[in-house]
Amino acid sequence: MAKAAGVGGAGKLRERISFAKRIDSEDGYGNGQGDWANQFTVAGGYTHLRGGETVIASRLENRHPVVIRVRASSDTRQVTADWKATDSRSDIAYAIRDVTIDPKGAFIDMLCESGVPI
Repeated sequence: MAKAAGVGGAGKLRERISFAKRIDSEDGYGNGQGDWANQFTVAGGYTHLRGGETVIASRLENRHPVVIRVRASSDTRQVTADWKATDSRSDIAYAIRDVTIDPKGAFIDMLCESGVPI
C-alpha cells in the first residue's frame, strides 16, 4: 500500500481510534454469535480517499474508504483484517480491509471502509 498522503508523522495523529475484535461465544442453543470486545484506543490520522473508478463507485453505494494511520506498537501490530476500528469522537465504525506496516516500521496503515457490514 502506498504511503497515506496527508498523514505524515506523529504530529498528524490527532484523532482517537478504538480497535475491537470479535469474540465468538455460544448463545446457549448451539449457535455461534460474536460480540465485539474493545482492545485498546490509540491516536491516529485519516486520509480520505478520492478519485479512481472504484472509489467513485464506492461513494455511490454510500461506502467511504479511508486509510487510518497509527503508530506501530505491540498493540497495533496485533490488528488484522477481521478487526474493526471506531472513531472515538464520532462513533463511526470502519471495517478493516488491509493492514500494512510502513517500510521503517514506525507506522501502520490500514485500508478501511465505513458504510459496509462489519
